[in-house]
Amino acid sequence: MHIEEHPGHTIGATVEDFDHTTASDADIDALLNTVYTKKIAVLKGQDLSPQEFLELGTRLGRPETYYEPMYKHPEVPEIFVSSNVPENGKQIGVPKTGKFWHADYQFMPDPFGITLIHPQVVPARNRGTYFIDMGRAYERLPEELKKEIGGTYCRHSVRKYFKIRPHDVYRPLSEIIDEVERKTPAVLQPTTFTHPMTGETVLYLSEGFTVAIEDQDGRPLDEELLKRLFEATGQLDETFEHDNIHLQSFEKGDLLVWDNRSLIHRARHTTTPEPTVSYRVTVHDARKLHDGIRAA
Repeated sequence: MHIEEHPGHTIGATVEDFDHTTASDADIDALLNTVYTKKIAVLKGQDLSPQEFLELGTRLGRPETYYEPMYKHPEVPEIFVSSNVPENGKQIGVPKTGKFWHADYQFMPDPFGITLIHPQVVPARNRGTYFIDMGRAYERLPEELKKEIGGTYCRHSVRKYFKIRPHDVYRPLSEIIDEVERKTPAVLQPTTFTHPMTGETVLYLSEGFTVAIEDQDGRPLDEELLKRLFEATGQLDETFEHDNIHLQSFEKGDLLVWDNRSLIHRARHTTTPEPTVSYRVTVHDARKLHDGIRAA
């Protein structure tokens, strides 16, 4: 295994000659350290079956199966499928996922630390995923804004971008919303936390899932504060030219592993969609998202 880090503060590292079936524990530790410090590791030359992909994820931690069945791979349910390419005339997975800034499972009480993406059908032109390093974004906030959010908490909910399921057709919208609120009620997390692996301060919010900000006594704060944070971190820039935004490209045979604690991401979709299929495995690593989340 050979790891080549991108220079300076640039996100990412390239990993050549990685084989999860022969990797030593030291190799796995080195890969995880790269993910924590460089945020994204791109494993080159990976041609894995769904079961092999899951096995790779298991080397890094404990897989988390997505809670909604329509996203699941038909043979390996731990794999989340994003696809606009039907198989034998049948829709597998869900198309147009993730077209908003978010961290995976941010709306759940126990989010995982690592996301793995294995592209299966790669777009010819508009390939890639946008990322923002929310540790670096926090560092770059004005000092007065840092003080303003000190000791605050954010509420995160899936309701804004919840996708209608096949069995929701003809159901009243109010009934669907009620089910979403009961099944996945909004969760409260500190606006900033200390990354348990690196010690950096992470700003934990996203335009897609963060719906409110509160003081330490639970009193709602002006929603303009959230808007200022979204703007300062680059999440409202539809040109994607903000200094915080990193476009990570990929090609067939690449497998991306990233730090779901400190990165938020947004899929790169266009008005004229190209065929695209990606498999996702998500895993809990050796620590909780942050030390404020107690072990079950």
